[in-house]
Parts: sequence; C-alpha cells; structure tokens
Amino acid sequence: AGTARFLARHNTWGFVATRAARGKIQGMPYGNCLLLSDGPINNSTGIPFFYVTPKDNTVTDLLKNPMASLTLPEADGNFCRKNVIDPEDPRCARLTLMGQMVTVPPEEVEFAKQAMFSRHPVVRKWPRSYEWFFMKMNIEHIWLQSW
Repeated sequence: AGTARFLARHNTWGFVATRAARGKIQGMPYGNCLLLSDGPINNSTGIPFFYVTPKDNTVTDLLKNPMASLTLPEADGNFCRKNVIDPEDPRCARLTLMGQMVTVPPEEVEFAKQAMFSRHPVVRKWPRSYEWFFMKMNIEHIWLQSW
C-alpha cells in the first residue's frame, strides 16, 4: 500500500487509456499522457485530479465512456534514477488505477484547483479558449507491479 500511495503522490503525469469514441478508430484502445495531482503539496489524497480540455481526444472518449485506466510509473522515482535502471525494468514499480473518470463536482472544484495549480503552476497560463475543466478518477481497481 505504501508503494502505491508513493506513486500516486509523487507522479505529476500518468498514461491514461480509454476506448476511442470517434471516427475510424471507434472502439479501439487509445492512450495519452496527462498531467495529474492527487492533492496540494501538503494534502495528498490518493485520488488523481486532472485539468483537461474537450479539445483533447482522450477527454472526448471519456465524456462518451468514462471507464479508463491510469498508469503511474516509477520512472521519476529515486530508486530507478539513482540506480540507472530503465523505467521499463520490472524493478521499477508501476501502479495502474482503473475506474471512472468524472467531472469534479462544484463543491470539489476549489480543492481540484489547489491540487493541480500547486503542482503545475504553469497550467494557470494555458489558453482559456480551450474550455479547461477538472476531472478525477473514481478508483474501482488497483494493480501494483512492484518486484
């Protein structure tokens, strides 16, 4: 449990996999890297929050089918970097969270802002015309690879 919480806390990005909801690739697996935060620096929750735009194909998919998986690698962790181990080496842990991606309800938006902007201050400067909003994952399953 400690390793899973560590990966959720210290990863600032993750790989989100969805089922494509558009065009010729409809129904096929689709993936994208997204910035995330599990809470402000002093208040880690283990729940991944995202700042997203409907202009992103991943978000288009999620709005049609909210089921997704999120993989958080230990790529940036001290063990792999310090020991010069490739992030794909089984000794580098990986956490995959599966569940539903939902729009953050109004009563949680302020917390989502604090979570995301404390970890990624630059996102405040992203173009407002992209219609950014917050999503979070309601986790239903957890898979940890930690050898």
